[in-house]
Amino acid sequence: MNRPSWEEYYLEIAKKVSARSTCIRRKYGAVIVKDGRIVSTGYNGSARDEDNCCDTGKCARKELNVPAGERYELCVAVHAEMNAIINCSPENLKGSTIYIAGFNEDGSVASAEPCMMCSRAIKNAKITKLSYVTDSGRIWSSYV
Repeated sequence: MNRPSWEEYYLEIAKKVSARSTCIRRKYGAVIVKDGRIVSTGYNGSARDEDNCCDTGKCARKELNVPAGERYELCVAVHAEMNAIINCSPENLKGSTIYIAGFNEDGSVASAEPCMMCSRAIKNAKITKLSYVTDSGRIWSSYV
């Protein structure tokens, strides 16, 4: 029997969470785990009560051909990591691990390395470990 490691298991769940994304450019999912228990999930999408890009068919960054990692102020989405953090209690965040996975519009694997703003939020949330899938499909893990 070939069982996935815990890291592989939680990253697979993050991939499934990304399917809820409302972004038409890239889909990301995040899972926060503490003491072997999932305490929160999040995906990238518009803020509450805002129009979703998948519903309007419009993405300002895509229309302007903005490269990945730039001009986030044009985007209406809240990142998967931020949504997972926002939806979790502070006591469950402290000492937890966040797992992140993502896909490009064409379905290929996207690097799920957190942006600078999400990296700061992860640190401030007192999450202690980060694990994500790189654009080559490899798993990258480190302590925050």
